[in-house]
Amino acid sequence: MKICIVGAGAIGGYLGTRLALAGEEVTYLARGENLAAIRDHGMRILHGDGREEIVQRNVSATDWGGAGEYDLVILTVKAHQLGEIADRIESLCHADTVILPMQNGLPFWYFSNHGGELEGRSLEAVDPGGKISAAIDARRIIGCVVFIAAMRVGPGVVRYMGSNRFPMGELDGRTTPRIEKISAAFVRAGFEAPIHADIRDEVWLKLWGNVSFNPISSLTHATLSVICTDPDGRSLAARMMAETQAIAEKLGIRFRLSIDQRLDGAARVGCHKTSMLQDVEAGRALELDALVGSVVELGALVGVATPTIHAIYQAAKLLDRSMLADRVSVRTVPLGDELTSI
Repeated sequence: MKICIVGAGAIGGYLGTRLALAGEEVTYLARGENLAAIRDHGMRILHGDGREEIVQRNVSATDWGGAGEYDLVILTVKAHQLGEIADRIESLCHADTVILPMQNGLPFWYFSNHGGELEGRSLEAVDPGGKISAAIDARRIIGCVVFIAAMRVGPGVVRYMGSNRFPMGELDGRTTPRIEKISAAFVRAGFEAPIHADIRDEVWLKLWGNVSFNPISSLTHATLSVICTDPDGRSLAARMMAETQAIAEKLGIRFRLSIDQRLDGAARVGCHKTSMLQDVEAGRALELDALVGSVVELGALVGVATPTIHAIYQAAKLLDRSMLADRVSVRTVPLGDELTSI
């Protein structure tokens, strides 16, 4: 397949290299230093065991001006960036192109082919004014949820830290030839890519953690293992997850794990910095609306109170606005010996 990955960050960078190594023709749609680095040197992958891969075979990079049409367009930009490019996605498509959005949080397509009284509704926190939904034809979309840990550490350089699961599903739950083809391509690339009859179950399983771990980590600089093992961190995350679960169950979702099981699983990931904590340390805008604000908004729609989520959302929004206004990042700095003795 001819595949275009829109956004060559951590997830897109690693995903594209594995697909290219498996024989797919991959083009990164990138910009700036990232674009130049991939054009000149390919994509460089750093592994936890010290191995390095420089992947140039079947990999190219372009900007919007040089983009063509593709069989599969994978959207790996952050959720809050998608609205900026939504009206340009169609230019990458031919009649049968499939679009695979990979944003965290509640996706803009969630209520497309959903059924029920919220059918076709757009959440303002995710898709203000329905701009994204209007620009991207829902018939092209296959839902996908990302379970992978990676970090972009420089232009064209990604550090892979674990996991490799990309569950996917048609929005109406059917198993179609196109989703079987895409799933098979992912499996050839070394990923788990199970086809789900209701991909929304997987959306909530991922969101269950994102809505709590991401903003808590952004405010406290705690890693996953610390959040899930510290008594206060675990209690706070559990309250946020309980509010999230109540909303999901109003929409017919059933979780296959308990809150404690989900927390224990996250703790086993270890000293991993969430994507939102990585953004805080880099001074980037935070994905708060799609991950957290959307849950507050949906809670109001279905009649479930979210006092804990709302409070943490407001605190993290204040941090986000302060960083952007002052053009700063926020990092922890080890104390010197003269300070640690005080």
